[in-house]
Amino acid sequence: MTLTLEQMEIFLCRERTLLQAWSFRGAPYVFPTSESSLFLSSLIPEEGEPWIYTRGITLALDYLQIKFQELLSLLLHVMPALDGQTIVSKNTLDETLARWMLPYIPSEKQKLWQGSSMYGSPDKQTVGGAVVSFLLRPCAFLGLVVFGERKGTSPTFTSFRTWTGDEVKTDPDASKRLARKYLHCYGPSTSDGLAAWLGCSGKQARRIWNTVKNEIEPATVLGKQAFFLSADREQILSPPAPERSLILLGGHDPYLDQRDRLILQPDKALHRHIWKTVGNPGAVLCRGEIAGIWNSKKTKKGLELTLRIWNEAVDVKAVSGLAESYAAFRQENLARVEFL
Repeated sequence: MTLTLEQMEIFLCRERTLLQAWSFRGAPYVFPTSESSLFLSSLIPEEGEPWIYTRGITLALDYLQIKFQELLSLLLHVMPALDGQTIVSKNTLDETLARWMLPYIPSEKQKLWQGSSMYGSPDKQTVGGAVVSFLLRPCAFLGLVVFGERKGTSPTFTSFRTWTGDEVKTDPDASKRLARKYLHCYGPSTSDGLAAWLGCSGKQARRIWNTVKNEIEPATVLGKQAFFLSADREQILSPPAPERSLILLGGHDPYLDQRDRLILQPDKALHRHIWKTVGNPGAVLCRGEIAGIWNSKKTKKGLELTLRIWNEAVDVKAVSGLAESYAAFRQENLARVEFL
């Protein structure tokens, strides 16, 4: 289903049937509000499992000499104050919550807490703000913070209850539904693939994986054993033809989250051009395979798209047509299309 910008605005900010919050791999995701138990609370770790996207906090913990659980408990203590409030910008959110925590930080640590961050922006971020930044992921999974309506170019933040008028529903089958959804979208796969997709520990992934151990069966993929849902057997053995043979995908489209990247692009040498540490390009998809990459730039004259196509079978005129459709979706004039 393709949504226009206006429709996204309605669903996210007016009807609020869609929600944005930190989720898989600690990244912001947009998902149906009714699926909050799957995208949020199912990611809460059990005993002996670390929280997703909190490994980087170690540097701050060593500096403060305060344990992770102690700081998380303090943040959870002050988070209810976010109810009824809207905070503009991520940095302001971090520093506001760090300031709320300050009175509960041991007195001999408070100067360190208010000192300059050892992470990316010491001129803008305190040590306390950096700690909060990592701990916001657990808070999101617990339904304590979500994204609100943007103010200009800045995101806003409030509590789940303030934004939706409700609490995150608990669902004892959320982990099972999560495993099914992963396998339905990306199977055949393994628990290691699930761990990479979620950004969680192997222990947490194996626990989630085991909830569907009686619903899966093995297959050999690229010479290795993987598993798929028995319910998907017919579709896997006789996959339907794609509705559209040529598609322009955004750089972080969920389709590109396939862990077995050789399935999407058999030439491993091309992977470094598709999947980057920062700033993934878009992908040109031809019958399910990545046939090229693209980037866009907004100029005074409109959008400029630059494309690099690897598959000679791809119709560049058809790609140019998709570029025009993309510009129309962005409500911009298409100033130029360049093929490298």
